Amino acid sequence: MITVEHLTKCYGDFMAVNDLSFEIEEGHVYGFLGPNGAGKSTTMNIMTGCLSATAGHVHIDGHDIFDEPGEAKKLIGYLPEQPPLYMNETPEEYLRFVGEAKGLRGAELERQINSVIEQTRLQPVRRRCISALSKGYKQRVGIAQALLGNPKVIILDEPTVGLDPLQIIEIRELIRQLGQDHTVILSSHILSEVQTMCEKILIIAKGRLIAFDAPENLERQLLSPSEITLTAETTADEARAILEQVEHITEITVEEAQPQGVCVHLKTDGADIYAVSRSIFFAFARQETALLEMTLKKANLEDIFLELTEQSETAGEPAESEAEDA
Repeated sequence: MITVEHLTKCYGDFMAVNDLSFEIEEGHVYGFLGPNGAGKSTTMNIMTGCLSATAGHVHIDGHDIFDEPGEAKKLIGYLPEQPPLYMNETPEEYLRFVGEAKGLRGAELERQINSVIEQTRLQPVRRRCISALSKGYKQRVGIAQALLGNPKVIILDEPTVGLDPLQIIEIRELIRQLGQDHTVILSSHILSEVQTMCEKILIIAKGRLIAFDAPENLERQLLSPSEITLTAETTADEARAILEQVEHITEITVEEAQPQGVCVHLKTDGADIYAVSRSIFFAFARQETALLEMTLKKANLEDIFLELTEQSETAGEPAESEAEDA
């Protein structure tokens, strides 16, 4: 659906985007994750044709955004970080203006205006002045204008920035719904947001793509060494004796005895933490010792992001990923 090849953008001596390459497939929600200044917005502006590139190519469904901007842009709906709203108009008036700018006319224009208003739940405020709307409703108006023309690709730059918790939940749900009929690409520096909404994650640091995969695959990629914490109805010595029979345990730390038994912290170098935890369970079962609780410490997106960006800064090269086409 979207192919980005060796994309580079320089501002004088500063390289905002550095030889970026990836492919976006149709029908998924993708997240651009990275710290402020990582190059997310610059990449999105180039992908939408709002900004030129120093080098590289962007193809939208086979159309080059630079050589065939008219055809390529028809396939894209774009919401910048600051929605380009006319505050003295109503949502309905503003959407009519945007629709006409996109070439819609007559009955089709009215049909699409009504459709995007319903889709973004703007009915209660469709004839209210935009300047009087809440931040959440303004964001919905911005998303509605991106939907006009029924583009295949919806690109959203920081769609929940500045919203209150309830508005964030509402916008996230709207984005999930959009992902059922469109390819959605959103940028964010909020880790939990990307993890909640996106099926695939692109992590960018200093203009480079350092990882591109599903959240669960990124977790598995950085899971080792893993940690397991368990509580057993036994003594410290007996717990150690049982656990020494289990393969792939590299470190055992036993806390002082608790009323319900002992608490043990383990580190393992096993590739599959679930296989190790299964072995632990049966080891205690064979000794007829009650295993009261067992918790696996899995990497979260914050751990992954910090580790990958630190690796990128140290090595100066993108991390390998099976989904990356650089």
